[in-house]
Amino acid sequence: MFDLDRFIADCQDALATGGTTRALRPVVERAVSNRGALIATLGEPQAAGINLLFRSPGLTILNLIWGPGMTIMPHNHHMWAVIGIYTGREDNIFWRQLPQDSRWPIEAAGARSLMAGDVAPLGEDIIHSVNNPLKRLTGALHVYGGDFVCQAREEWDPETLHEQPYDMGRARRLFEDSNRMLQAA
Repeated sequence: MFDLDRFIADCQDALATGGTTRALRPVVERAVSNRGALIATLGEPQAAGINLLFRSPGLTILNLIWGPGMTIMPHNHHMWAVIGIYTGREDNIFWRQLPQDSRWPIEAAGARSLMAGDVAPLGEDIIHSVNNPLKRLTGALHVYGGDFVCQAREEWDPETLHEQPYDMGRARRLFEDSNRMLQAA
């Protein structure tokens, strides 16, 4: 059985002893390696959402559920993260900023698909967009090296790629829109 309190304590211990993606990655790998136990504790994903499992100044843990076909705009975190998929698939496009005189402010620089059981570290300077290419929900544990809720960050408009302050309300509306489409299907 997956023990959420133990997982949080293990993340805190790893943070105290190393405080990087290298220290947290094995903790997240253990958690997502037993999909059945994790789902027995967290529940089978029923709706898209950003579900806060733990929050402190140095650590945030989310159970993030991506809706079918859902895409979130390029954004950054200004902190490292470790992402572990426990059901479904998450496609990441990684972006890099371009010089001021470029036609576009950012451009795609790489991609990585994460499937159930996969774990990926993200550095604190990473800009990425996320897509769930499946016709079902995708569930992922996202562990951040800081207070993700209060951290100021940026997002890039999906059409113009122009930078703007991250808008948590806009992000939540993307999840709400995904849930409306899921209910209508």
